[in-house]
Amino acid sequence: MTFRVGVIGGGQLARMMVEPALAMGLDIKVFAENEGSSAAIAATQVGDYTKISEVREFAKTVDVITFDHEHVPLNVLEALEAEGVSVQPPSKALKFAQNKLHMRARLTELGLPMPAWAEIKTADELNAFIAENGGVAILKTPIGGYDGKGVAVVRQASDAAQWLVNISDFGGSLLAEQKVDFVRELAQLVARRPSGELAHWPLVQTVQRDGVCSEVLVPAPNASQEQLNRAAAIAETVANGLGVTGVLAVEMFETADGQFFINELAMRPHNSGHFSIEGSVTSQFEQHLRAVLDLPLGSTDSVAAHSVMVNLLGVDDLNDFVSSYPKALAAYPSAKFHTYGKSARKGRKMGHITVIGNNPETVLADAKGAASVCLQG
Repeated sequence: MTFRVGVIGGGQLARMMVEPALAMGLDIKVFAENEGSSAAIAATQVGDYTKISEVREFAKTVDVITFDHEHVPLNVLEALEAEGVSVQPPSKALKFAQNKLHMRARLTELGLPMPAWAEIKTADELNAFIAENGGVAILKTPIGGYDGKGVAVVRQASDAAQWLVNISDFGGSLLAEQKVDFVRELAQLVARRPSGELAHWPLVQTVQRDGVCSEVLVPAPNASQEQLNRAAAIAETVANGLGVTGVLAVEMFETADGQFFINELAMRPHNSGHFSIEGSVTSQFEQHLRAVLDLPLGSTDSVAAHSVMVNLLGVDDLNDFVSSYPKALAAYPSAKFHTYGKSARKGRKMGHITVIGNNPETVLADAKGAASVCLQG
């Protein structure tokens, strides 16, 4: 018997699912948005994922539908589910990933730790929230934002005048959140099968630059066992409470007194879990495939004491990093290089580098050093 997995979205996450799928003997197919996508090697269909007719044809060729991103319209997914298609994660979970207001409301019901938040429809409501939260707030578009997009720091409603004028573009509301005074950002990954089995990786620290993840340190330095347990419990509560299947990433802030506040969710493999390809017995990509097919989950044990992942972010429209690989490979033989097959563009996630080992300082230095060689072009 061959299990057939269909991935909607042709980005790097779909690309990195291909290798474990082939290793496990799975038949993986990708519905890509355009020709020449990162996952072109497995793209059996190119089209518009917002059109039910096109997605329906794709669904006929696979046993389960899963995702490279969370943007497929809910009405498309609900139509597939009504026709008996296995959609993982299901529409009932993805609705929380697609709308941050819905996500905040559900997490509040579950009693999970979050910044103070409010739904904003008017300038007066925004000014009132800002006044109640120390004179500053984080304002977000409930739909469509990622990697720092759709997020703004505001101190008065006039700072968000353009969003308020065009509020209908965001479903008629904005999300205001307390600006958390945090000491670092963390991410907890967990995988869940439809039948309920859960497995989690170690808590990681993420380092952001210009709103985009730059580095991931594994495990999160100096995290106590109590914190590790608490983070895992939070992620498992989210997965169970929202009905998530596959890999879930819970991004959190940590404050100086050790509290955690949930920032964002991702219901798919996530940048903070790329380290697991080399750093874990079972990578997030293999685990995601296991989970959406409702197969037994693999061990998430670390294969080394420490892992570091450094993103290769585009510096211009010329350097795709590939030409630098010979020099970087020679200088850092312990580094593992992953390229996403994308054309160069400033700020774009072009690939990543992972180094694993027993000395955290050496691992970090080697990962950053290898990235620096690549950046030289």
